[in-house]
Amino acid sequence: MITLTARLSPSALDTRRGVVRLHPEVLDALGLRAWDAVKLTGARVSAALAAAGDHPPGIVLVDDVTLTNLGIVEGSEIVVAPVDVVGARSITVAGSRLATTALTPEHVRMALTGKVLTVGDSVSLLPQDLAPPPGANVSETRRKLSNAIGMTWTNELITITSTDPAGPVAVQPSSVVGWRSATAPAKEVTPVVVQEKHEALPLTDLVGQKEQARRLTEWLELMFRQPELLTKLGASARLAAMISGPEGVGKATLVRAVARSVGASIVELAAPSISVLEPGAMAKQLGDAISGVPEQPTVLLLTDIDALLPSTPPPVATVVLDMLRTAVSRPNLALVVTSARAESVDARLRAPDLVDRELTLPLPDGAVRTELLRVLLREVPLESDVDLGAVAERAPGFVAADLCALRREAAVRAALRQREVAEPRVGQEDLLAALNTVRPISMSASDTIQTGGLTLDDVGDMIEVKQALTEAALWPLRYPDSFARLGVDPPRGVLLYGPPGCGKTFLVRALAGTGQLNVLTVKGAELMDKFVGESERAVRELFRRAADAAPALIFLDEVDALAPRRGQSSDAGVADRVVAALLTELDGVEPLRDVVVIAATNRPELIDPALLRPGRLERLVNVPPPDADARTEILKASSRNTPLASDVDLAALAAELDMYSAADCAALVREAALTAMRESLDAAEVTQAHLAKARQVVRPSLDPAQLASLAAYAANRSA
Repeated sequence: MITLTARLSPSALDTRRGVVRLHPEVLDALGLRAWDAVKLTGARVSAALAAAGDHPPGIVLVDDVTLTNLGIVEGSEIVVAPVDVVGARSITVAGSRLATTALTPEHVRMALTGKVLTVGDSVSLLPQDLAPPPGANVSETRRKLSNAIGMTWTNELITITSTDPAGPVAVQPSSVVGWRSATAPAKEVTPVVVQEKHEALPLTDLVGQKEQARRLTEWLELMFRQPELLTKLGASARLAAMISGPEGVGKATLVRAVARSVGASIVELAAPSISVLEPGAMAKQLGDAISGVPEQPTVLLLTDIDALLPSTPPPVATVVLDMLRTAVSRPNLALVVTSARAESVDARLRAPDLVDRELTLPLPDGAVRTELLRVLLREVPLESDVDLGAVAERAPGFVAADLCALRREAAVRAALRQREVAEPRVGQEDLLAALNTVRPISMSASDTIQTGGLTLDDVGDMIEVKQALTEAALWPLRYPDSFARLGVDPPRGVLLYGPPGCGKTFLVRALAGTGQLNVLTVKGAELMDKFVGESERAVRELFRRAADAAPALIFLDEVDALAPRRGQSSDAGVADRVVAALLTELDGVEPLRDVVVIAATNRPELIDPALLRPGRLERLVNVPPPDADARTEILKASSRNTPLASDVDLAALAAELDMYSAADCAALVREAALTAMRESLDAAEVTQAHLAKARQVVRPSLDPAQLASLAAYAANRSA
C-alpha cells in the first residue's frame, strides 16, 4: 500500500466515473495494470478503478464523488492498495424519488456496469465509458437513462445499500439488482467514527497557531477542570466552538494537540462521509457517535461541518442541529467543529445555545512556512546546502498539508536520485524541484499562469510600464510595513490597457515570476451564469481562493466582457450583478489583504466607470505598441534560442516593422524558422531571406483607428 495526497481531477472525462489516476511508477510499485481495482482508505473505505495519469508521483487524482465517499477533503491523505473484486450475486441501491420511480432495475444495472461498488458509496448514473467492459453499449445506456429521467439524469446519484457478497463487487450478467424497499432497514456502512486515530502533536509543534492553541486550551480547562467556577459566575459549563481557516492549515491537528494537552480523549466524525448517506442512516451515524462518547472529558470533533450543514440546508439539518444541542448539553463533552468555508455554514449553527465561539487559523506567512518546514524535516536527513528559508519564500499560499506533500515529493525525488547510495539525503534541488509539481490546495481548482521562470528583467524596454506594475502590485506585498508607516493603504488593483498583442498577459506572467506569486486567472466572461446568484457566488469564491493563496494576484483578462457599463446589457442583469460583486470585493467592508487585482483590456472605454475609481482599479497603465527600440528587444528575446545567420540585422528589421505588435514580432521569428525548415529539415540557421519571406505571411495586426482611440483615452485620463 502507498499513501498519497488527494487532488481533484481536472479532467471532465473522469468526472463521476469512479476512476482514480495514479502515476505510472505508483501503478508499477503496486503491481497494478491500467483499469485494475484499488482499495482507497480515507475517513471511510471505498474502491475505484485505477488508471495512469500525467502528474507527480505523490498525488492521486480523484473525482468529487469519490472524494465524498472517502469522507475527506482535497489535500488529505489516501492509502491506496490493490484489492480483489468479486462478481456480485445481488446489489441493492437507494436513490431519489425521481430515480426510484423512473428507473427500472435494468436501467440501474446498465449504469453500474464496469464500476467497482462498495456499500455506503454514492455512485453516478454516468456510465463507465473510459474503459467499458466487453459487451457494454455506452450510447444505448445514455439514451435509455436520458429517456427515463430527462436532461437531469447526469446529476443523479444512487447509494449502494447492500451487496452479496460483502466487499468491493462488480455487476455481472447474473447479478440481481434492485431498489431498497422503503421499509427495509439500511445496512450498516463502514464506520466513520474514529477515536484516537491520529497521533496528536505536542503544542510546541503548532507553528503559527500558538495564540489559538492558548485560547482553546483555556476554554477546555475551564469546562473540564473548573465547571463549578463557570456555574458560580452565571455561565453554563459547556463548550461548542468552530475552528475556521483555509483547507489544510491544520484545524483538526490543533484540536487533537490541545485535547491531548488537557488530558481529554477525542472522538472524530468526518461530516463529508455521513452527509452523502440517506437522512435516516446519516442521523443514526451521528446519534451513535454522540451516544458512544465516554463519560470522561471528551472532545467531539466534527470536521468540515459545511458538508453536513450547508448555508442552503436540507430538511434533515433541523434534526442534526437538535442532535448537536443534545451533545452540547452533556457534561464532560466539548463540541468542536471545523470548516474551511465558515461563510457557507448554516447560520443556525451559530445560535447562542450552540456554537457560540470561533477561532480562525491564518494562512502561514514566509516565517511560519520556514518554521513549519523545519519541524516537518526535523527527522529527515538533509544535505548541508538546504536553505529552508529560500524554499519557504518560493512557496506562497502553501499550508501545512501542502508542505507535507512537498516533503513527500522531495523524498521521492531524492530516492530516485540516490538509489545506490548508502546514506541518501534530501538536497536543496529536491525541494526546489518538488515546488514545481506540488500545487497548493488553495490553487487546485484555479487556472494559473505558468511563468516558466520569466521575470520582469526578461521584458525588453517598457521601463515605465514595468515600474508602474512593480509599485502597484509588488510593493504592497513586499513592503507592507512601509505603507503602514506612512499611513496609506496600498493600491487595490491595476488596469492594463493597450492594443491586442502588445504584451499585457506577458507582463502579468513576468510580474508573477518576479514576485513569486500565486496567480488566479479569469478570462473574459467565464464568471457569467444565467442562474440568479451563481455569478455573484463565483466572484466571492474567486476572491476567497485568492485570500487563501495569499500573497496572490487575480488576473482578469478581457475585463470589458466581465464588467461592462451597467444598464447597457441585455442579459437579464447578469453583467450588472457581476460588476456589483466585483465592486463589493474590491472595496467592501472586509479588507483585501495580500491580494492584488490586475485587469487587462483593449477596450477600456467599455468598462464600468465605478470599477476605475480610487480604491478599486485605481492605477491605469497604458501598454503602448512597441516602437523600433522595443521591437528590437522583442525580436532578440523571441530569437534567443533560434540560430540566426550573420546577415540578419535585427535592429534594421525592427525599424521596418511599423504597426507590428509584440505578438506579430514573435510570430515573424517563428514563421522564419518554419520557412527554413520547409527548405530543408536539416537547416541549421535562419537567414535574412527567410525573414523577408516570413514578412509576406505575417502581416501587421495593429489597427490605426484603434491606436488613435486608445491614445485619446490615455490623453483624457492624464489630462
